[in-house]
Amino acid sequence: MITKTILKKGYVYILECSDGSYYTGSTIDLEKRINEHKNGLGANHTKKRLPVKLVFFEEFTRIDEAFQREKQIQGWNRNKKEALIHKNYGSLPDLSIAYRDRDIVPSSASGTVIVSDDLVPEALEGTSSNRKINKQTFTSNGKLLLTGEYVVLDGAISFAVPTKYGQSLVIEETEDSMILWKSFDDKQQLWFEGKFELSNGVLKQLQHDEVSNRLKQIFEAVNTLNPSFLKSNKGFKVETHLDFPKNWGLGTSSTLINNIAQWTNVNAFKLLELTFGGSGYDIACAQNNTPITYQLENKSPFVEIIDFNPNFKEHLYFVYLNKKQNSREGIAHYKAQDKKYLRDSISEINTITSKIISSNNLEGFKILIGKHESIISKITNQKPVKKLFFNDFNGSIKSLGAWGGDFILVASNDNPEAYFKSKGYTTIIPYKDMVL
Repeated sequence: MITKTILKKGYVYILECSDGSYYTGSTIDLEKRINEHKNGLGANHTKKRLPVKLVFFEEFTRIDEAFQREKQIQGWNRNKKEALIHKNYGSLPDLSIAYRDRDIVPSSASGTVIVSDDLVPEALEGTSSNRKINKQTFTSNGKLLLTGEYVVLDGAISFAVPTKYGQSLVIEETEDSMILWKSFDDKQQLWFEGKFELSNGVLKQLQHDEVSNRLKQIFEAVNTLNPSFLKSNKGFKVETHLDFPKNWGLGTSSTLINNIAQWTNVNAFKLLELTFGGSGYDIACAQNNTPITYQLENKSPFVEIIDFNPNFKEHLYFVYLNKKQNSREGIAHYKAQDKKYLRDSISEINTITSKIISSNNLEGFKILIGKHESIISKITNQKPVKKLFFNDFNGSIKSLGAWGGDFILVASNDNPEAYFKSKGYTTIIPYKDMVL
């Protein structure tokens, strides 16, 4: 499976945070992204370490080149990053140390020894240690599909956005031929712990709960895609850390798959196909820091980075419904559609998606998402969520993902918090606070 991507110019940048740590990122709009960081609208690492200042940037002709450079720099130790910042290019080769080889520096506050690692999740920062820790950290963005739900499976051009909430995977190599796995929720509470034995490339689970079964399936798929990965004599301590509640539906599975794919050096889209399945748009969001359009062409993903920055963003909100639903009937009705009728519907959705992306006024945007709801309602034989629950709301509402389940998109001239709270819905997130 090959991902085709239309890419814009990109930048890689390094910020110095108030605590002296460095944050490395990439973007298609440097000025906008730096301002977001400075205003507390960037990554979790920077928003809790304000003020930040830009100390280095490079420009690339393609955003994917900037992204690759970002990952390379993230793998450097502090000394090498500072050599780059100060343009001491001649010293870079001598400072080349693998990402897993961390600097150990004395804490100025206590004299204890801590791991200097700009990318360790906040729950692990400041951890005391008396040895170097072989650690790798991988992060992936959560996702929201704004247009093209259901029809994305049949080639519709769909509009999706990565969220500021995501998941990290922290790997520590060991020598005991075991995988010791711990998963933490957004409150840093342990919600899963499991052990697996490694022997000659074969993974044996030591407990048989649902999560352990799923992890074994994922590693079996990894073994199919990269047979050499599990054949080393090394073991691993693994931790996952969520930024969002598990029931929000922002991509607990897709962020995990993308993180594991990075760790094991396999294609994330193929890994998803062998495990959870689906269109793959959530993997594309996990890998990109900007809004995208996503389309399946001959079952291969086509990703285009887009600029969506409407002047009415302050009138857009995401409301969490907490109404997990069985979408089998809607999917079954969708699959039963006449293919000619479906092609016509997909063509309409594509046109609407294009107009939504280029919208320049709120009223036009409201009309477009209303038309989108009407089309999906007909082809899935489901009532739009506004008619089901919010018929008296003075604004527009669009279902996201499997209809009626997790978040909805709300477009409203007035702040809708009071209305939704009166209906018992208390999680109302402005667009700027949700979308990366």
